[in-house]
Amino acid sequence: MIEKLRDHLVARLGPSPSSLDLVLSTFSLIKATRGQQLLRQGDVCDRVYFIASGALQVFAYDGQFNETTRDIVLEDSWCSELMSFGNRQPATENIRAIEDCELLAIDFDSFQMLMATVEPFGLVYKQILELSYANSVYRVNSLVSMTASEKIQWLAEHQPRLVERVSSKLIASYLGISAETYSRLKQK
Repeated sequence: MIEKLRDHLVARLGPSPSSLDLVLSTFSLIKATRGQQLLRQGDVCDRVYFIASGALQVFAYDGQFNETTRDIVLEDSWCSELMSFGNRQPATENIRAIEDCELLAIDFDSFQMLMATVEPFGLVYKQILELSYANSVYRVNSLVSMTASEKIQWLAEHQPRLVERVSSKLIASYLGISAETYSRLKQK
């Protein structure tokens, strides 16, 4: 699994930087089973995950304990609750495995050490932040003004792997429509 992270970092930083082995040594393998909660709303997020295989859901509960999915993150991507992780404040979101996963995790102290001592690692973190922000803004701006049918079409065009791998209920939550509406319109 560490080879997947190595390849991911080399693809972003160029040919094997001298500090790559140090960076890789700070990550630990976590095997999460489908349904396993990795972060609970209200706890402080203490890890950033690189998803070597599987999928994670980032979601929040409203006042009636209904789930709203902010993101579904697949392999070869990073996942965390970045506000909680960076500011050491209680998380406003939850992270759950929606498939069996193999994750490479780095804890807060190791992350801070790498940020202070390994300049290329800071570039990777900047890329993670920029991509996360861009994806969130794009998704919100795109989906807010769309009808339910347009949202489903957008998903099929921009996130086809989700349709193949994720339950209809979870996709409906991700799109901000009811599961019944999603099932009805998906048939068309």
